[in-house]
Amino acid sequence: MQTEFIRCPICRNKTRVQIRDDTELKNFPLFCPKCRQVTLINITQFKITVIKEADA
Repeated sequence: MQTEFIRCPICRNKTRVQIRDDTELKNFPLFCPKCRQVTLINITQFKITVIKEADA
């Protein structure tokens, strides 16, 4: 199984969340510890789609 950290879609830094190649997320609130923003994302097979930027 291949794993990798999710990168923030705003600042492109690593977050604290790891995903595997079979992971699917829908409407996931991703928090970035560096830019301190929350972004709603969908993930399927390492492809990240930003839904909208939520106000934190």
